[in-house]
Amino acid sequence: MPSASNTSCIKLCRVQGDSVAVDRDKVAVEEPLEIQIGFERKGVGAIRSISVTMRTPGNDEELATGFLFGEGLLNRRSELARIERNESNSTNSVRIHLAAGVRFDFKHLERHFYTTSSCGICGKATLEAVQRLLLNVPRANSSLRLSVATVHSLPSQLKRAQHVFADTGGLHAAALFDTHGDLLAVREDVGRHNAVDKLIGAAWLNGRVPLENSVLFVSGRASFELVQKAVRAGISIFAAVGAPSSLAVELARACGLTLLGFVRDRRFNVYSASYRLDGQFENSAATSVA
Repeated sequence: MPSASNTSCIKLCRVQGDSVAVDRDKVAVEEPLEIQIGFERKGVGAIRSISVTMRTPGNDEELATGFLFGEGLLNRRSELARIERNESNSTNSVRIHLAAGVRFDFKHLERHFYTTSSCGICGKATLEAVQRLLLNVPRANSSLRLSVATVHSLPSQLKRAQHVFADTGGLHAAALFDTHGDLLAVREDVGRHNAVDKLIGAAWLNGRVPLENSVLFVSGRASFELVQKAVRAGISIFAAVGAPSSLAVELARACGLTLLGFVRDRRFNVYSASYRLDGQFENSAATSVA
């Protein structure tokens, strides 16, 4: 259920036709979170700020670890020593401390200074960095199968699980399902990439990555960045309520990820690796992964 930290009650005016009424309503809270990394450099402890993201408070440890894992800055659970949180009126931060002896590649930070858009991330250098990051990631599970009926069931299940959205109407959600359509986990946030980071971060912290037998379903669009996060986590099927970008489709096909878009109102489009769906897709144009 929603907590006091992720919703706020505000005063407003409601307009209906020519009538105006003063009322109160809940809105989703949005606050900055600084993600830091603690590590040893030549035997001396050091702190480096990695990113500042606007997010909905809650599950901040999952968000930070999911982000670092998705960007290739964390790989194995043994690389994480501890997590520290700092919450005050002026500062919200999560500090991820690496285990002793874990080397930290400063050059890898260069990818975090990019310009984002509603369709994902752009730039030749960024694309090349992502390709290097995913080079040694295992291809999606080719034996996974999902029924059309299960895909149709995802939107209603996600809607029932979006407790904060029900109060505010202003949050994205990301959820993991099994191939039977059973809900495994859900996270909400003002940023759809944050919701995915929280979801994957929780799985990573609990030793459940790779998520090769899971279906990822998001409430918004399927951007290049979200497909990257799904592939990095070993997810085989990614479904979205909204549209994918061209780069999202390109990356999904290159990595063998089944990508579904416009999953709502008992309809959807298949953009890649359609063989994971019912047999009727075997001869479809979207069967190819390249």
